[in-house]
Amino acid sequence: MLDKTGIAKRIAKEVKDGYYVNLGIGIPTLVANYVLDDIEVEFQSENGVLGMGPFPFEGEEDADIINAGKQTITTLPGASFFDSAMSFAMIRGQHVDLTILGAMEVAENGDIANWKIPGKMVKGMGGAMDLVASAENIIVAMMHTNRAGESKLLKKCSLPLTGVGCVKKVVTNLAVLEVTNRGFKLLERAPGVSVEEIQEATEGALIIEGDIREMRL
Repeated sequence: MLDKTGIAKRIAKEVKDGYYVNLGIGIPTLVANYVLDDIEVEFQSENGVLGMGPFPFEGEEDADIINAGKQTITTLPGASFFDSAMSFAMIRGQHVDLTILGAMEVAENGDIANWKIPGKMVKGMGGAMDLVASAENIIVAMMHTNRAGESKLLKKCSLPLTGVGCVKKVVTNLAVLEVTNRGFKLLERAPGVSVEEIQEATEGALIIEGDIREMRL
């Protein structure tokens, strides 16, 4: 089974040379720490940064340089800073090759709910609405179940939707799954996790074809 760092390491393998990548709040922000050294990637943050690097070491933080989650970050040589209008022009103009988001629920058809739990205070949907409407390649980083042990990979989302039919792949602490027109296709299982455990933790339709390899980080 993976922890949050393990999920980020696995998603980092999905990042290709030359990609422009937007990292959402939460687990996705860790991905920048684990991208292969031999490829060039531009990480974009919707608050107006292009060229984010890994998180800074303790004592080297600059409070003026932050990501969309208000975490201090580093920037790589050639990084640029701009206003929200320019940032969302990049997103809405489909100039981002890969978007990595957290989620509270994902449905078997690719719907995503990641912004609101009714009855709880939230600041608003933020940039997620633009990201899911514009991006053609969305990977979700999330835990497979909630704190009550209930599946977060569902037949149908119960929470207010952020986007419809937009998620392409989900990486959880248990598995890597591709969203298809038949449901969640199991691609890989986390170290030490059986196919049966993944089946039990998945409410939505789960497609299992052949031997499912154990993922390598």
